[in-house]
Amino acid sequence: MSRTLKCLSSLARLTAIFALLASAAVFAETRQEHVHQMAHEVMPFDISQTVHIFKMTESGGVQKVIAKDPAATDQIALIQRHLQHEAENFQQGNYSDPAKLHGADMAGLKDLQTGASRIKVSYAVLPDGAEITFATTDPHLLTALHRWFGAQLHEHGADARLE
Repeated sequence: MSRTLKCLSSLARLTAIFALLASAAVFAETRQEHVHQMAHEVMPFDISQTVHIFKMTESGGVQKVIAKDPAATDQIALIQRHLQHEAENFQQGNYSDPAKLHGADMAGLKDLQTGASRIKVSYAVLPDGAEITFATTDPHLLTALHRWFGAQLHEHGADARLE
């Protein structure tokens, strides 16, 4: 084999090894790391300055987002504006923001989209953020809501808690 061909072969092997290592680093990223890094593309507030709180109820659930610092009025305003917009979207069956952040195959998401007309979604301002309440009498959608809350709770990691 010529010297040039050997060099090209070695270079190709090194390139393949670097590509493999780079792709392994991407796959090693946890769901929590992914959500934390991509949050700014969906949510206008700083996720590290907020807490997502999920409460599952017999008729659905409540999702709250609050500022860790109650004096962070800029973050609170961003939370309130975002959750009001999301509540309007959810009532119409538009769950594109959670799908963008968590993936279109997120637990419960497809059922919530198709069953939106059977879910009452309401928005409320809180002194330190805002909340969205989901209510349904459909047992299938209730399960989907709880599965969706569980997936968010898991994927937000330290930025979320169950109430």
